[in-house]
Amino acid sequence: MRQNTHWGNVFTIAILIGFVMFGFAFSGDDDDAPKPPRGYPAMWMLKAAYATGMLKLVNTGPDVPEDITEIKDIVYKIIDDDTLGLDIYQPAELGAPKPVLIFIHGGGWRKGKKEDYLYYLLHFAQQGYITATISYRLKTPFPAAVEDVKCAVRWIRAHAEEYSIDPNKIAVIGGSAGGHLSMMIGYSSDVPDFDIDCDMDSVSSKPQAIVNLYGPVDLTTEYAHTHKLTVNFIGQTWEENPDAYKKASPINYITPDDPPTLTFHGTKDELVPIRQADMLKEKLDKAGIENEYHRLKWWPHTMDLAKPVNEYCLYYMERFFEKHIPMTNSKQ
Repeated sequence: MRQNTHWGNVFTIAILIGFVMFGFAFSGDDDDAPKPPRGYPAMWMLKAAYATGMLKLVNTGPDVPEDITEIKDIVYKIIDDDTLGLDIYQPAELGAPKPVLIFIHGGGWRKGKKEDYLYYLLHFAQQGYITATISYRLKTPFPAAVEDVKCAVRWIRAHAEEYSIDPNKIAVIGGSAGGHLSMMIGYSSDVPDFDIDCDMDSVSSKPQAIVNLYGPVDLTTEYAHTHKLTVNFIGQTWEENPDAYKKASPINYITPDDPPTLTFHGTKDELVPIRQADMLKEKLDKAGIENEYHRLKWWPHTMDLAKPVNEYCLYYMERFFEKHIPMTNSKQ
C-alpha cells in the first residue's frame, strides 16, 4: 500500500511539473511575436505532459478541404526500378502565378513518405501558396537522393506555368534528412556534380529560400560519420571514403550568393546535435547570408509535432516567406 502511495505521489509531482512547464511554454509578453515555447528538461516530463493531455500534437493526416485541389503522384523522374513522384496542392481559385513551397520529408534517408508533411502542405495552400511534396530514392546510396530532389525542383520550375507557379519564387523546406536535402538543394545549386540523370539539367535548381528543421549540416563530425544512419546514407564507412562525407555535407557548399535560410532546432535533440545548427549559423553569418536561427530550449528531435512548437514555427515561416517569396503581384 505504501508503494502504491509512493508512485501515486511521483505521478502527481510529474503532473504538477508538467503544468508548470506547460505554463512556461505559453508565458511571455503580449507582443505580436510569440515567445519560444519552453520545452521539457527531461523526456519523462514531456511524456507526462502528453499522457495527461497538456501537450497536444498536430494532426499529421488531415482531410483535404474542399477549397484545395490535390494533384497526386505526378511522375517527375524514372530511374532504374524507381518511379519518383510529387504531389501538388493548389488553392481552388488560382489567379496569377503564385510562389511554391516544396516540402521534403525526413526519415534518416531510409524511410518516410511524401505525405508526411500534409499538415504543412494544406496550411500554406489555404494561405494562397502552391505547395508540393516530393519523393526520392531511399535505398540507393548518396548522391542519389540529392540528385533526385534537385531534379524535382527543376521539374517544378520547368512546369511552373502548367500549375500556376511563379518560377522565380521557390522555397524548399524539410525536417531532419529532409532539412539536409533542402540545404543541399540550396547551397549546391551551382555545383554540377549532382546534375545527372535528370531530363531538365539545363533548368536551375536554385530556390529563393530555405527552411531547415533540425537537419544535419556537417557529416564529417565524429558523431555523424560513425552514426549508422549516416553510414547507410553514404554507403561506405568514413575510413573507406571520407571525401563522400565531405561532399554530402551542406556546410561545405555555402557561398555568399546562397538563399536566405530559416533554421529551427531543439537543444535536447538527441539524433541531430544542436551543435550542427550552431555551426550552420556561424558559417552563414561569416558568408554574409541573411538567416534566422531559432534555438528552442529543451525540445527534442521532430519537435514541431508538438502544437506549441508547430505554431511558433508557422508564425516565423509565414513571415519568412512573406519577406523572401512574397505573394505581391502573385495574388488574384
